[in-house]
Amino acid sequence: MTEFKLNIGHPKAKKTIQREVKDSNVKLFLGKKIGDKVKGETLDLPGYEFEITGGSDSSGFPMRRDVQGITRKKVLITGGVGIRKNRKGRKARRTVASNTVHENTAQINVKVVKEGKTPLFEEPAKEEAAEETKSEAPKEETPKEEEKPKEEEKK
Repeated sequence: MTEFKLNIGHPKAKKTIQREVKDSNVKLFLGKKIGDKVKGETLDLPGYEFEITGGSDSSGFPMRRDVQGITRKKVLITGGVGIRKNRKGRKARRTVASNTVHENTAQINVKVVKEGKTPLFEEPAKEEAAEETKSEAPKEETPKEEEKPKEEEKK
């Protein structure tokens, strides 16, 4: 059975978390395309709804929305996913993965469309943070034993 890494991005919080999808939950993602919606109950996040925004296959090739099927293809592109800095008007032929999630997909990127009741990102309480700073304070040094007076020099 295959497994995926799932990157969940939250646009409002501007944070991302990673989860691993294994076993029966993998089947729920197979056949989905970029832009499809996924219920949060499948990931033990009731009330949430996610939208698939991209991903990459096992070799690291990025998924591209306009490439249909479940294979890799060499496409002629001028910009967007799969190409880095490009000059105006220049075209390049690059290998990209298709827009459908399949067994060879290694990573799926999703964003939160609808929030649930449980928070995705738990922040430590202010009281706990204050206690941590107190415990990290340096300890007071114990006074050293008084040194014995040196013997007087002989005349």
